[in-house]
Amino acid sequence: MKKAGVVPTSGLPRARSKPGIGLLRQMARRYDLYLMLLLPIIWYLIFHYAPLYGLQIAFKNFNPGKGIGGSSWVGLEHFVRFFDSYYFWRLLWNTVSINLFSLLIAFPIPIFLALIINEIPNKAFSKWLQNITYIPHFISVVVIVGMISLFFSPTSGPVNLLIQTFGGTPIRFIEEAGWFKTIFIGSNIWQNMGWQSIIYIAALSGINPQLYEAAKIDGASRLRRVWHISLPGIVPAIVILLILDVGHFMNIGFEKVLLMQNSLNSEASDVISTFVYTTGILKGEYGYTTAIGLFNSVINLTLLLLVNRIARKTSETSLW
Repeated sequence: MKKAGVVPTSGLPRARSKPGIGLLRQMARRYDLYLMLLLPIIWYLIFHYAPLYGLQIAFKNFNPGKGIGGSSWVGLEHFVRFFDSYYFWRLLWNTVSINLFSLLIAFPIPIFLALIINEIPNKAFSKWLQNITYIPHFISVVVIVGMISLFFSPTSGPVNLLIQTFGGTPIRFIEEAGWFKTIFIGSNIWQNMGWQSIIYIAALSGINPQLYEAAKIDGASRLRRVWHISLPGIVPAIVILLILDVGHFMNIGFEKVLLMQNSLNSEASDVISTFVYTTGILKGEYGYTTAIGLFNSVINLTLLLLVNRIARKTSETSLW
């Protein structure tokens, strides 16, 4: 029997707290974790989002004396000038070709290296190989370019000395445009393959060992275990890193290119990033080079959105 004077509450709707209040309570409970995010958020706001205000000079005849607001508006004049220039297709081809060859050649190598390290039965040797391959990542770009100049020197470089030993004639690798992309991409592979393989090695370590044991019992060879267990196990990591690489497809990084560049190989080494540096920073054409940089960023954003959508539909793995 129900007690007199007591109103049953089971059928009454419960009061729901507002979503914002619930989030604030959760943040108050774990304030220490949210405080750790404060510095990265401030850093991104200052150095990544605040400079977006300056993008408007891509559409203005920017004069440092008048400032961004006082400079005259020119619309798409800088973009038309760049698209109609004689060096547009050369800059675009050099930038696209270097990144495309890097994506096709350099991207799979860390995957193969991680699979090799994972399959080595001697763990001491696998650790040694892993350390040897990722040490070059910590070498300065200036030192790397200096090593390239020494190794490929036409007079005293070991590469040309080896060519002469077999009866060949010395080749001026650094001064010939035809060799620039090969040396640039090859040195990038040597410098970064070990460091980039760490993520794949970590992904391989998360695969259930019982899958390998079951495959051995079924008589699967080592190659089949790699093909049917190891590779599918790291596909999500491969897809995510591929999307991230495509997201900065047009960004080469002008430091190494600029250090390797000279008047003899500029036909193959002149890319958008170096052109922006030499024209914008050294010659002071800020509005013009801002328009070029904006064009470069729009291509990157378009490729990122496109590849992310394709990856989400085909592999169900994506950034968002």
